[in-house]
Amino acid sequence: MTEQLDVTAPADHPSVKSGKVGILLVNLGTPDGTDYTSMRRYLKEFLTDRRVIEWSRLFWYPILFGIVLNTRPGKVGKAYETIWNKELNESYLRTYTRNQAQLIAKTFADRPEVIVDWGMRYGQPSIASRMEALQKAGCERILVFPLYPQYAAATTATVNDKAFEALLKMRWQPALRTVPPYHDDPVYIDALATSIERHLATLDWEPEVVLTSFHGIPKSYFDKGDPYYCQCQKTARLLREKLGWSKEKLQVTFQSRFGPEEWLQPYTDKTVEKLAQEGVKRIAVINPGFVSDCLETLEEIAEQAAESFHHNGGDKFTHIPCLNDSAEGMAVLEHVVRRELAGWL
Repeated sequence: MTEQLDVTAPADHPSVKSGKVGILLVNLGTPDGTDYTSMRRYLKEFLTDRRVIEWSRLFWYPILFGIVLNTRPGKVGKAYETIWNKELNESYLRTYTRNQAQLIAKTFADRPEVIVDWGMRYGQPSIASRMEALQKAGCERILVFPLYPQYAAATTATVNDKAFEALLKMRWQPALRTVPPYHDDPVYIDALATSIERHLATLDWEPEVVLTSFHGIPKSYFDKGDPYYCQCQKTARLLREKLGWSKEKLQVTFQSRFGPEEWLQPYTDKTVEKLAQEGVKRIAVINPGFVSDCLETLEEIAEQAAESFHHNGGDKFTHIPCLNDSAEGMAVLEHVVRRELAGWL
């Protein structure tokens, strides 16, 4: 444990806390509600991120503020409404991220110097607000954990950007570490394999094809050197080897494309249609790149992709849930956290 500094503060100055180690779990983000205003605020923050949309602002902003932010909030809000956690009146991404932080905190219950918190890159709670809270709580070291197994500039890097940006406003900066991708970590691969086997065991049918559907990125980002595509492929290869399946049985696809440019292929939606049209009757889809179920898994895959498969002649469709806050999922997060805290604890 880091020893407390001998700090003598002026009488009119609050006492200074120190000697703590912070862990900040960060996921993509979530709107505060499904209404138009909440959705527009969330989409504006997301779609003005230069890591997400790399087009020239002169070209992109007229489209964004003239069309996208006037039309998409309503449409996306309706989609969120179908998968909203009505009990807690929040998105499931927020529910799972909070649960993950609380469960990580329990694993460090015997280490009072460790403080675990969570935040979102877009929306609330913001990275800056949680970084400030951890610093004020006495965290002289903070481990920032972008909850993305595969690295992409549009996900991992933008979380790191915001974390370091928060340091700019701090007089007393904590030391900062960021968690690297863990796309090929055996604990992660084992957890995915277990989740697939457990889910398929609940069915009275066997899928002919299992799609590993990753969130896509524009192909131009990959061409510029983003390692995301390669890391997705490696995750799928290791998972395939762990399960003892063929390339035909476990296939890689990419979803959630946006805008006119070409994205990583093959596209999930087109593949689902094609499989059904070619006579494949039973498929399963898993989203290995998502730590928690969210709009892109619960609505885009479990609802839209299932409907498309059936519409094009398919018979049986199942969505395999993300690791979420399951025992296997938490084992992965704890494993990564403990590894990255080496030397600090």
